[in-house]
Amino acid sequence: MSLKAKGKSQKAKVKNEKRSAATSAFTFIFCLLPFAFCLRRKALAFCLLPFAFIVAPPQAAQRTSTAPTQTPTPADGETVVSIETDATNVLLSATDKKRRFVTTLRPEDIRLLEDGVPQQISYFERETDAPLSLALLVDTSASQEKVMQDERDAASAFIRSVLRPDKDTASVLSFTGITRLDQPTTNDAAKLLNAIGALEVRYTVRSPECRDREAPQEMRLRCGTAVWDAVTISIEEVLSKTPERTRRAIILLSDGDDYDSHVRVYQAAEDAVRNNTVVYSVGIRDKHFELGSLRRDFLSNIAEQTGGRAFFPKNPADLAAAFSTIEQELRSQYFISYTPTNRSKDGSFRKLQIEIANPELRKQELRLLYRQGYYAKQTRNAER
Repeated sequence: MSLKAKGKSQKAKVKNEKRSAATSAFTFIFCLLPFAFCLRRKALAFCLLPFAFIVAPPQAAQRTSTAPTQTPTPADGETVVSIETDATNVLLSATDKKRRFVTTLRPEDIRLLEDGVPQQISYFERETDAPLSLALLVDTSASQEKVMQDERDAASAFIRSVLRPDKDTASVLSFTGITRLDQPTTNDAAKLLNAIGALEVRYTVRSPECRDREAPQEMRLRCGTAVWDAVTISIEEVLSKTPERTRRAIILLSDGDDYDSHVRVYQAAEDAVRNNTVVYSVGIRDKHFELGSLRRDFLSNIAEQTGGRAFFPKNPADLAAAFSTIEQELRSQYFISYTPTNRSKDGSFRKLQIEIANPELRKQELRLLYRQGYYAKQTRNAER
């Protein structure tokens, strides 16, 4: 080999050794970073916190429909990747002729159709253990004055019975023409019971403020009733902020007699469907209250459209039974998931239909409760 070639070879060898040493040093420092982070974790967390808020503020989080899979426990060094899917989820309840809940259905016992087209069910499970996100929404307008104590008693018993502090959360809201958040979402039963115990009818037809025709708008609203505005507020300001995988439900106690809402009942139902929220209507009012009436039609409609049901108790025992039935239903639902054959992301409404496919079960004339449809996801191009 010539002296010139040998010199070039020697230089290349030295260069490679330097590069290898630099790489080793970088690797050593990188491996020490976690240890250094642990030693200085408090200081680092404090320094990084403002940056974390800038990068991913809470309000920027998007709610997406995900496949109902169990959360895996990653092995050491394993990376878990979350993948958004096009799965559609439906909650189903079934009762027999005696109104007893049927808890033995199998996937092959039912048939699911979307816009009349049969769909392939990919996941089917009885949902007795999934977390609940509840909103107790109570009408405190004048028509509830004589039944408010019964409502407080039944609602308190319901919370004591249904709430599992390690899994479930609930909130308490009341409304006249204005909606109040009496207790934000919590798993603390004591706080919820305190909020329920404080519910009261503050303005009645005898209140001088409600007789004053010159009263300001805010006072006039406090003497009115805005049922569907309250439902929408409960969904958008409370339930929509709970985890997507929880079962969201509103327990609405009202006569449904609405004078002041900007939102119509069908719009409130649509908002509930878009946010995977079931509405259970408990139609109740003071039977001696002369103004207005019990709107069974509206209360039944919003319950039916969202997959809930409506109750119209005639006495305190019926009211307690209604809450007991709601509790049983929440513990006896089936969770169904499927990927629609219609993959268009056009934001259109898709009508759902669930039927009993098992010939023997069909003879039992089971009643199936589920939401009547859903709104497809929408791409940006479709929005334009």
